Amino acid sequence: MQRHMSYLQKHPSITKNRISNFTGDNQWKDVNIQSVLFDQRVSGEPHVKLEVWSAPGQERPSFSHAVKQTYGPAKVGQDFGPSWTTHWFRVTATIPDSFEGKPVQFLFDSNSEAMVWSADGAPIMGLTGGGGSERHVDYLLTLCASANEPQRVFYVEMACNGLFGNGSYQQHPQDRAIYYRLSAAELVAPNPEAWRLFHDMEVVGEMASRLPQDTPRYWQALTAANRMINLFEHSDASTVGPARAVATEFLSAQSGDSTHQVYAIGNCHIDTAWLWPFDETKRKAARSWATQINLMEDYPEYRFAASQAQQFEWLNENYPSLFRRIQDKAQTGQFIPIGGTWVEMDCNIPNGESLVRQFLLGQRFFKHHFGETCDVFWLPDTFGYSSQLPQIVRLAGAKYFFTQKLSWNNINTFPNTTFRWVGLDGSHILTHMAPSNTYGAQCRPGELIDSVKRHKDIAYSNESLYLFGNGDGGGGPLRPMLERMRRMQSVDGLPRVKQTHPREFYEHVEKTAKDLVSWKGELYFELHRGTYTSQSNNKLWNRRSEFLLRDTELLCTISHIQSSSGGFQFKYPSSELTRLWKLVCLNQFHDVVPGSAINMVYRDSEKMYKDVFDSAEELRRQAVAAIYGTNAVPADSELATQLTVFNTTGWMRSDIVAVPDHLSARFKKLGNNSAVQIREADGAVLALADNVPGFAAHTIDPASILAAEDVQRDAEDETPLHVFQTDSGDFVLANRFVRVVVDQAGHIVSYYDLDESRELVPGGEKANFFELYDDVPIFWDAWDIEIYSLEKFKSVDGGVQVSIGERGPLVASLSVMVPISQQSVLRQTISLSSISPRLDFDCSVDWHENRKCLKVSFTWDIYSDTATYETQYGVVQRPTHRNTTWDMAKFEVCAHKFADLSEFGYGVALLNNCKYGHSTLENTMTLTLLRSPKAPDEHCDMGIHSFRYALYPHKGCFNESNVVQEAYRFNVPLLSIPSTIPDTCVSDRSPHFSLSGARNVVLDTIKLAEDDTRGVIVRLYEAFGGHANALLTAKMPFTNVQKVNILEEPMDNGDTRNSGLNLLPFSKTVRVQLKPFEIVTLKFSI
Repeated sequence: MQRHMSYLQKHPSITKNRISNFTGDNQWKDVNIQSVLFDQRVSGEPHVKLEVWSAPGQERPSFSHAVKQTYGPAKVGQDFGPSWTTHWFRVTATIPDSFEGKPVQFLFDSNSEAMVWSADGAPIMGLTGGGGSERHVDYLLTLCASANEPQRVFYVEMACNGLFGNGSYQQHPQDRAIYYRLSAAELVAPNPEAWRLFHDMEVVGEMASRLPQDTPRYWQALTAANRMINLFEHSDASTVGPARAVATEFLSAQSGDSTHQVYAIGNCHIDTAWLWPFDETKRKAARSWATQINLMEDYPEYRFAASQAQQFEWLNENYPSLFRRIQDKAQTGQFIPIGGTWVEMDCNIPNGESLVRQFLLGQRFFKHHFGETCDVFWLPDTFGYSSQLPQIVRLAGAKYFFTQKLSWNNINTFPNTTFRWVGLDGSHILTHMAPSNTYGAQCRPGELIDSVKRHKDIAYSNESLYLFGNGDGGGGPLRPMLERMRRMQSVDGLPRVKQTHPREFYEHVEKTAKDLVSWKGELYFELHRGTYTSQSNNKLWNRRSEFLLRDTELLCTISHIQSSSGGFQFKYPSSELTRLWKLVCLNQFHDVVPGSAINMVYRDSEKMYKDVFDSAEELRRQAVAAIYGTNAVPADSELATQLTVFNTTGWMRSDIVAVPDHLSARFKKLGNNSAVQIREADGAVLALADNVPGFAAHTIDPASILAAEDVQRDAEDETPLHVFQTDSGDFVLANRFVRVVVDQAGHIVSYYDLDESRELVPGGEKANFFELYDDVPIFWDAWDIEIYSLEKFKSVDGGVQVSIGERGPLVASLSVMVPISQQSVLRQTISLSSISPRLDFDCSVDWHENRKCLKVSFTWDIYSDTATYETQYGVVQRPTHRNTTWDMAKFEVCAHKFADLSEFGYGVALLNNCKYGHSTLENTMTLTLLRSPKAPDEHCDMGIHSFRYALYPHKGCFNESNVVQEAYRFNVPLLSIPSTIPDTCVSDRSPHFSLSGARNVVLDTIKLAEDDTRGVIVRLYEAFGGHANALLTAKMPFTNVQKVNILEEPMDNGDTRNSGLNLLPFSKTVRVQLKPFEIVTLKFSI
């Protein structure tokens, strides 16, 4: 018997603690492995001379500017700031002769982010100061120092922010003044063999910690780690080798062929804006990617993937030499551009065309700069996934999808890892969610073990993806990760690991996986439901910009077509429209439009949206002027004699329009009649634009209104518009379609359909009912609305004031003032027009709450197990009950322009112009209006908000209704053009495009082709979920039409016989066949 046997199997937990203490930077660091990691270190002059120049304000100057400035002395221990400022250090390093034969590193710890630059202006490496796993403060000067090393001069650009912004965003504003201390600037000589032992122990020790205790390999790992510690003596360098030999022997045991295969890929998820502004992201990308390029030189097996074309474009603009190095590494296969989108966008808020543009911009960028498009849609971190994404991804030339965010679900565990995701139209993409449940793995054995344990489809596919590297704030993989990865490639007890392009994983799954399961429909994220509502104004600007660019492209295309056929010159503004779409897509990043970024981001975003509005409106004005020539006059011109309205939607419509001030005098002479109303509140003039064709113009001529008025008076079915107060104090709005009763608290207590003789509000119930909820989530303030918030609320119905506003004849209205609290008030105009059963609500809210949420609800005498919500290019149905936990989890859901509750024969749609948070429980529909979180933006949503919603009752269920068209009308007003055009010149003009034969098809987008000035792109979709045979007629002369994907590349090899297209002979009409929820893009050659 051995006298000193310790029987480690009797006390494994003690041995594990011993292993942890051996590697830790702790109280034992003078005797454990930490004590021998560096042989020598020097700091201060003459070895390290520091000089600094501080840039003014929050400027981020270029290298060429910074090096020309006057530098002053700096020293370790000095504080730099305040937050978001930049400080350039000139470093003169003199390696002492005592370092001869050793590798030499420069350690620079500013407790912030920094970038090392060569003296000739090449970005070399990013640095991250402070503690934690993200810490990276070393820059290698030489692998082997010689005697009389030459003096080295280089620069360090210090950014006064951390990898995750500016301190704890939960506790402090991110634009507060913080100073960062330079805590180290020194030369060190690391001991390479000691570092190898350190990395050996990291792997062996964690295997001892994470492997199942009932396996032999667990005990082998524990024994090996214990022996390594026993052999090591900190005062004797010769003991490192024997300790390493034990590790080498243990790690040399190979895993078998049937072992789970992990495909590893480095990445550094960089949020394009979050706890830092957009401009800082430009530097984050450079810092992170420069580091990875350097690592590739030392680790040829290393593969790194980066997404978001926007970040690549910024790099090309600001760091062209680094961008060229990335292009070179992309050619070797080490640096992998991936994803195919402009940014890693939110997939809830952007509309369908925005998702298309994400891929169009992204794939074109990658094709131009890297020679190929991406076949893997890469979106590891966003807050839910639209059911139309599989189709859009396919149409963008990709077929694989990676994410992992659903691992965050807080109610149900998503049941799949590798599966086929089937979209609304039946398109499917091979989808994988890393079972390690992270995109920021640290290359540790436990994460690989979890990749097997958490794999939910291992019966069908014995492989998984593994993403490693520091992320969110960038950084990426570090040298210690790659060292650990080398040791874990094929070790008994762990899955086999290989570093490779993600495409190889998906292709292997396609070839070998059997009986993969399918998931149909949206990938609903059971968390971060507050992102449908936070930063309300930003969402309003997003919606406005989407429709403004749609209209602008349409009008510019029409003008271009007419210009091409002669008569005038108009150059389609391709480059400017692309620039504007890039801005819109940039702001759809998954921490911007959802509302989860800091206040600095939204200040920048507001400027970008203003740029979009100003430029797009000017382009639209120019297009209109080109179309109508001298007949179209400026809105403030006295020359206008009549009002031309252009309908940019695809169907005939009637609407009430505001007459521009300088034209109003001509209409006021007519007084109030069935086509004109002079508003009582401000004397402004409203006019009826009746039966305006889709994609065409119509002129409202004051001279012809009187004749029309005479005809209207003779109409038998004419019922005047009424508004009055009853003896009981209630208010009534009525036209020939509906009769609405509003009580003195602003609630709708009756909504009666006159044609159907049907009451919509059940007895004792109310609609337009405001409620103020407590809104205190568990952790993620701006992100989350929790289910328990539904339990704690108060009705907002005290002190309400209601009065009659306008009295018709075109629009009648009520003015409502609702005190929300002592700090906040809502003012609402409830209006009913003479031409529609739709009831409109125009709201202005002065909002100053703390973690409260304002909702408005509507209870209907309608019963259905499902409600219908608009999504991108279609609709989804969700339960109105909470039978299961999956149903319950959808207590707050996302919808675009409408939600609809229908039963057989009848329904009501709730329309909106900028709201996305909805719920329907039994027969009550709720719209979430405003939130007031305090982090990460302490000012989130404080101030004035203007928004609109509407109620639209309809005969028939949703599929029998025109709700989709009405929602477009509500969001896309008729375009008013003061003009001198004779009435017949405009009214008799045929539509530029028309769609017939299929009311379930929407003609959504018309634009010029990207690379062909003789090509016009028309995008349409089936909106209700049925087959369609649509007749598309174009006024323009065209020679050919073909079906293309969203990258505008031909499908079916240009053969229209199998494309669902049929060009009718001797006409300008194309028959287009569409499947349910299909998106079809056509290219016309003119």
